Amino acid sequence: MNTAQLKKTYKDEIAPALMKQFKYTSIMQVPELKKIVVNMGLGVATQDKKIIEVAIGEVSAITGQKAVATYSRKDISNFKVRKKMPIGVMVTLRRERMYEFLEKLVRIALPRIRDFKGVATKLDGRGNYTLGVSEQIIFPEINIDTISRIQGMNITFVTSAATDEEGFALLKAFGLPFKNK
Repeated sequence: MNTAQLKKTYKDEIAPALMKQFKYTSIMQVPELKKIVVNMGLGVATQDKKIIEVAIGEVSAITGQKAVATYSRKDISNFKVRKKMPIGVMVTLRRERMYEFLEKLVRIALPRIRDFKGVATKLDGRGNYTLGVSEQIIFPEINIDTISRIQGMNITFVTSAATDEEGFALLKAFGLPFKNK
């Protein structure tokens, strides 16, 4: 994909528009996308260790970067979890891979969701946004015939925005299809 195109669009169109909208005096005040974190929680992996390897392969294929397993920090007997057990998979995307993934998410994956009406507009209070995806099969890299189970994931967009309003304007300019408020 043309990551330079999305970066160029940010520099040439999005940043000047945000500067004008929020009346910034310096280009350094304009919020930017810092990183995208893709996280897949796998509570069922306590029973079957192969689930982690399959999930690492899927998340790596989706993002184009090797995913790592996340481990529990303490024992929780109700969930049959011991300390340092693998319970999830995550990957942090920055720079070119971040823009590649964002473009793929907005242009290919989100439109493939059945009855899609836009993503929720709730940000975290500091200009960051987390999007929950209920099925990994919306991504073109996942072959529906080869998967053993449908798994959801969280995609977090970390921005340098100080407020939700600035973060919302930035993500909307990048093309995230938010629901109408």
